[in-house]
Amino acid sequence: MMKVIMVYTSMTGNTEEIANAILEGIQEEGIEVEVKEVLDASADELEAYDGILLGAYTWGDGELPDDFLDFYDEMDSIHLSGKKAAVFGSCDSGYEKYGAAVDILVEKLQELGAAVVLEGLKIELAPTSEERESCKQFGKQFVQKMLTEPSTY
Repeated sequence: MMKVIMVYTSMTGNTEEIANAILEGIQEEGIEVEVKEVLDASADELEAYDGILLGAYTWGDGELPDDFLDFYDEMDSIHLSGKKAAVFGSCDSGYEKYGAAVDILVEKLQELGAAVVLEGLKIELAPTSEERESCKQFGKQFVQKMLTEPSTY
């Protein structure tokens, strides 16, 4: 049985809404997911899972939120070869760098050997009902990629 973990942070609830919709899509595919807020998670936990989903909103002019910084730094001590991963987050087009937190996390996962199997999902602020459906599809696509993509890279 595939083991999947989702670690995210949300300040206003937007990223949490995205996370819940993705979770719904994954569960509809019959996969259970361990869901943790980043402050309740440890980076070394990621090594125990086949699939990894990370979610964060972009803070300021293109940084990770403060909640995610310790976890991000801890990631330097883990290896994620053979793991499948994807990243999502709420964004604000009012800033120069749109959704930079998603890009930062994608880059870190790749650096650690994970196969990022989907393009980072960036949603402007809170998801609309149409975007919520896209988030569910993102979850379903993640499961399909986990089932069909080779697990060694």
